[in-house]
Amino acid sequence: MAAMGAASVLPSSSNRAFGLESANDRPVFATIGLRNQGWTITQKSFKFADFAALADVDSNVLGANVEKVKKAQGKAPDAYKDYRKILDRKDIDAVMIATPDHWHTKIAVEAMYAGKDVYCEKPLTLTIDEGKLIEKVVKETGKVFQVGTMQRTESAQRFLQAVALVNHGRIGTVKKVTCGINGMIASPVIPVAPVPDELDWDFWLGPAPKVDYRALPELREGYGGGVPLYSNAHYSFRNWHEYSGGKLTDWGAHHVDIACWALGASDTGPSKVTPVEYTLPVEYKDGYPTVNDQYNAATKFRIRVDMPDGVEMIITSEGDNGILFEGTKGRFFVNRGKIVGRPVEDLEKNPLPEDAVEQVYGGPVSENHTANFIDAMRSRKQPISDVWTHNRMLEICHLSNIAMRLGRELNWDADKREIVGDDQANAFLSRPNRKGFEINM
Repeated sequence: MAAMGAASVLPSSSNRAFGLESANDRPVFATIGLRNQGWTITQKSFKFADFAALADVDSNVLGANVEKVKKAQGKAPDAYKDYRKILDRKDIDAVMIATPDHWHTKIAVEAMYAGKDVYCEKPLTLTIDEGKLIEKVVKETGKVFQVGTMQRTESAQRFLQAVALVNHGRIGTVKKVTCGINGMIASPVIPVAPVPDELDWDFWLGPAPKVDYRALPELREGYGGGVPLYSNAHYSFRNWHEYSGGKLTDWGAHHVDIACWALGASDTGPSKVTPVEYTLPVEYKDGYPTVNDQYNAATKFRIRVDMPDGVEMIITSEGDNGILFEGTKGRFFVNRGKIVGRPVEDLEKNPLPEDAVEQVYGGPVSENHTANFIDAMRSRKQPISDVWTHNRMLEICHLSNIAMRLGRELNWDADKREIVGDDQANAFLSRPNRKGFEINM
């Protein structure tokens, strides 16, 4: 699958959105999972789509977002705790999924089988085998599927310019790429606490194992604020392997993606992943944390990844958040706020071709990531962040976590998509869903 937006045409479908009669027809959307990024992608989409429904297992979050959507579009969307009621509706063309990671695959697969196109936040999956399943269902159903790695479209096109610089040889042959993705904090012991009245805890857990709700009273401030700073639920789910993959699948899903795109490695994978140094906040045995009352995702790390053509990738919690590309003729650094280095400075006298960024993107760059998704819904081509390229780079992030959990390097067969000669490590490529929350195929 090409990394660009122009992919092979998919089979036709009877979904209402596929029959849009003009460029002015507006698709009907619903958002599932509404805290933080759920609201962000919803409000970015008002210009292009109408929202008929919202779903969240927290009634306070659901109610607040219904009011915000009503104010924005002049009409209140229907509100549901159970996302399946959205999938049952024939008037909804696409769903936007921004739940915690452990819910992504179940909702996405069921949405596609229900006839919906899908926009799903990153990281797309909790495991590598979930990625394979999503690929299978996209191919089987012909649905358009956008992953929310919006750096491919937004951030003032800095990342597109970075890919173009590499593609046009401005740093010569790439030798090393470093992805700085920051670390995570450790937690104190988090006690069992009463479940907030507004939260359906069992449904929030969903496919994950049944455990007690845990929280300390101190509240988080700033982005994602208003919930306990230390908990095993809202916002803090990223710190637990039961629901996410720490910084490796949070920021790693952004920067490793761009690095792989620039390297031309979006349809392949590494040969080896080595945890050079790392800190796990709790004791592990056989790859599993020995306690359940503290965050368990790695807090600090330096991972070396052997990429094709002898390129070394480093994924680190140290230094600036962003990507450093180093080649035989120079180096430059890019993140959401800047792109700097001699190759960038040299553009003043030796600019890239006028269409260099469009060549990377596969055409004119969309206004935002949702606009690209809707264009793909109309053309029935996969959008700029397709599931195949996303899963290939996310495999690096998942493998990095497995390597740290087991404390050893992993050799990866990129063709078979399995770990070489290590049955214990391969067991981490999948995990079962809790009974009652299996994926409805």
